[in-house]
Amino acid sequence: MLFIRIVAFVLGLLAIAMGLLWVGQGTGVVMWPAESFMLADRTWAIRGAILAAVGCIVVWLARHGNGKA
Repeated sequence: MLFIRIVAFVLGLLAIAMGLLWVGQGTGVVMWPAESFMLADRTWAIRGAILAAVGCIVVWLARHGNGKA
């Protein structure tokens, strides 16, 4: 069970990082890579915020779980 919690924690962190990148690209703050179709597109900022929120929930659940370690 510990292995699953560690995997969930890592995937949650990756989801947060990717979501924040999408927010940055969608808002035009991060203009990398230059040929990306997501640059300055608010749709991707919204999707990134949702992904980051889901990642936060996964990290929280992985850390707190059901109280059994």
